Amino acid sequence: MVETARGIRDWLTETAALYLKRRVLVVLLLGFSSGLPLLLSFSTLSAWMRESGVDLTTIAVFALVGTPFTLKFLWAPLMDRLSVPVLGRLLGRRRAWLLATQLLLMSAIVLMGATDPVATPWLMALFAVIVSFCAASQDIVVDAYRIESLGEDEQGAGAAAYTLGYRVGMLAAGAGALIVADQAGWFIAYLAMAGLVLVGIFTVLASPEPETGVKEPTGESPSEWLRSAVYEPFAEFLTRRGALLILAFILLYKLGDAFLGTLTNPFYIDLGFSKTEIAEVTKLFGLVALLVGLFAGGALVKRLGLLNALLVSGVLQAASNLIFVAQALAGHDVLMLTLTIGVENFTGGMGTAAFVAYLSSLTNVAFTATQYALLSSFMAFGRTVLSSGAGAVTDHIGWIGFFIASTAIAVPGLILLLVLMRMFPPERAGGARPAD
Repeated sequence: MVETARGIRDWLTETAALYLKRRVLVVLLLGFSSGLPLLLSFSTLSAWMRESGVDLTTIAVFALVGTPFTLKFLWAPLMDRLSVPVLGRLLGRRRAWLLATQLLLMSAIVLMGATDPVATPWLMALFAVIVSFCAASQDIVVDAYRIESLGEDEQGAGAAAYTLGYRVGMLAAGAGALIVADQAGWFIAYLAMAGLVLVGIFTVLASPEPETGVKEPTGESPSEWLRSAVYEPFAEFLTRRGALLILAFILLYKLGDAFLGTLTNPFYIDLGFSKTEIAEVTKLFGLVALLVGLFAGGALVKRLGLLNALLVSGVLQAASNLIFVAQALAGHDVLMLTLTIGVENFTGGMGTAAFVAYLSSLTNVAFTATQYALLSSFMAFGRTVLSSGAGAVTDHIGWIGFFIASTAIAVPGLILLLVLMRMFPPERAGGARPAD
């Protein structure tokens, strides 16, 4: 017993020391900076628009402002290989890009908060697109910074710290913005969110530039640069067996959740929930349920293997959408909302943990940043473009029909997963290949 207790104590001490390393804490804060802007141009914005009287079809179309997240692979090679003028010499390539995107992001959030979604919806859309572009660009650099600044034995802790920070950032932009808006109005809420961007800015200024990473090209011709920076990362992936099928699976696996998530806040408002109730249940309690789901999903991957865990999690996250039918029938019932959010976020967390592990397994270590941008762009495509018709669907078939449809939309991704499970043995989850 004494030896066992000593072993547990030593393990806890080592784990705490790992997570308290400066490099890991920096990744935690950068994760917060990455998670902060996402909801400001997505679900938080949809709540503001619905409260202002904007119709569901228009709100759903606004999901398109997240398109930069689906296209970030197009400019990822530039940010990966080139420096920001002047700032690059002062701070280094990674930190300069981070600071530049964060300053632009802060300005765009303020401008979005000062815009009227009813009187000038297209101006609101423009600023929302700029917020999304800056946020997507920041994600590219944060991913590269995380990989380059952490040692091999710190990558797992860094990924966990980044995810935690990201979710806290989303909590601030979701629950925090809704609560502030309830008390002081939407402009003050968005102004406060812009102020929180300072967390990322101070982190960048206080952190060192990674010592490793891709060097800025000096002797390459333009054609050589384009080949090494742009062509080779994409060509390597697309020459793998089943590459197009894998991309289709990435596009569709979380589509049911994305379709549902487009209109959840307008649904809560239609049922009569206050912004504070939405924040307390869907954001605060929802974060706890999500983190438990993430932990369960990680354990499931370890126990069942990657593809089996994806299948179990995928079935559960698709079926969980049906609990919103019960919520629609129950109406303004906080206890039922708590159950609904608990089930949805727990199963969604399971699916996210398994899915992120799958995306990581697909990345060639020679092209990590650019290939991850490509894969995450496909993942985001379903959340933005393919889910933009959710409002029109709901206007025609109602809330209950919408929730049933969101479950059905998840089925094609599960079918593709079954095909992938037949194509690849467990140890080759999607045909990833190591660097030559």
